[in-house]
Amino acid sequence: MTKHTTPDHARLDRVVAEARKQRELREAGYRERALKLFPWICGRCGREFSGARLRELTVHHKDHNHDNNPPDGSNWELLCLYCHDN
Repeated sequence: MTKHTTPDHARLDRVVAEARKQRELREAGYRERALKLFPWICGRCGREFSGARLRELTVHHKDHNHDNNPPDGSNWELLCLYCHDN
């Protein structure tokens, strides 16, 4: 028979919050670099972005490894939210 323990929800919340914070910091860095390297156009549908709508343009990692962020951007492509979801 296994003993069930009550999860420490406060600890789990802290761990999740820290992981999200670290992901956001990492994403902000490579997104900023990608926007400097590439034209603000979705690589799939070809829609152009500027101004407030620029937030709809995301960075897609071609190899799906979000830690693979070469300085030349060779693992990235800019995709709009809709294309990135698909």
